[in-house]
Amino acid sequence: MAEPVRVRRLTDQEGQKLQQIVRRGSTSSVRYRRAMMLLASAGGNRVPVIAQLVQADEDTVRDVSHRFNEIGLACLDPRWAGGRPRQLSTDDEDFVIQTATTRPTKLGQPFTRWSLRKLVAYLRKVHGHMIRIGREALRGLLARRGVTFQRTKTWKESPDPDREAKLDRIEEVLDRFPDRVFAFDEFGPLGIRSTAGWGWAAQKHPDRLPATYHRTHGVRYFHGCYSVGDDSLWGVNRRKKGATDTLAAPKSIRAARPDGAPIYVILDNLSSHKGADIRRWAGKNKVELCFTPTYASWANPIEAHFGPLRRFTIANSHHSNHAVQTRALHAYLRWRNANARNAPASAARKASAGAYVPSRPQREHTSYPVRNSS
Repeated sequence: MAEPVRVRRLTDQEGQKLQQIVRRGSTSSVRYRRAMMLLASAGGNRVPVIAQLVQADEDTVRDVSHRFNEIGLACLDPRWAGGRPRQLSTDDEDFVIQTATTRPTKLGQPFTRWSLRKLVAYLRKVHGHMIRIGREALRGLLARRGVTFQRTKTWKESPDPDREAKLDRIEEVLDRFPDRVFAFDEFGPLGIRSTAGWGWAAQKHPDRLPATYHRTHGVRYFHGCYSVGDDSLWGVNRRKKGATDTLAAPKSIRAARPDGAPIYVILDNLSSHKGADIRRWAGKNKVELCFTPTYASWANPIEAHFGPLRRFTIANSHHSNHAVQTRALHAYLRWRNANARNAPASAARKASAGAYVPSRPQREHTSYPVRNSS
């Protein structure tokens, strides 16, 4: 009489792995059922009992047991059969991929994107290259070829006719006069509300912020300035970002360099940056306004420094009012400037250039730092 089919004795690692799969479940129903078969067989159950337990054929239980005795836990992964012969040639698959990645309107269809159903219907009607394929087969083909369903993205190209000239000028002043180049910009509006962010916390126990439904504090705008040579960032919160508010920034910068030598201020094309009063004042005080091209505010050096400022002071915050919010911004700016990467070089330049002297805008608004150059 033949010996009953059963798995060999499990090792501790094999037993723990099978127990984990059975207790926690598996993304694959095949692996889950096969793990149950092996555990049941290791527990002394006969093949008919195991087959009834997992609702499988007895021959399947025997095959899995024999495979485990041969190759161990690798038997949990099925050996899929080859299936029926391919119905589509490589050229047919290429045509399907080309069609799927082409906008339907270019092919005379009255919609802006394909669904699987619409694409299948279209492929069956293409004159001279009719392809019969089911939706699931089409889904699998697209996945194999790396074509996924993605959200459309938008982009802008600068229409500025002087784009290259403006970028060249910005690069020139940054290269030739870094100690006399400043970058200016605003961000906002900044409201008084809880702002989501990121932070370390126990798993599935994130830090929670109270929701704010009544916002009665109005908004503010952060006017920031970055000194390229000193690698220092400073700024002030204001109620608006009009021409008058913008003019205060280059005036403070000019007060920081009272030696009369030219300075260069990089800023974007916001209308309040290009007013007649600002241009007139800049011309009289040897301040060159270097505007970034249209839709190219990324060329402003301050943009890279605004990211951390917002991430570490605005995100993940719950400020009670604008005064508290402003103090948080200024506290971070002091920390940031004290821990700048080139702090030693910056300190040496400051020592050689002279001591800081507070200007009238700085005293009034705790705004831009100024210094008296010798």
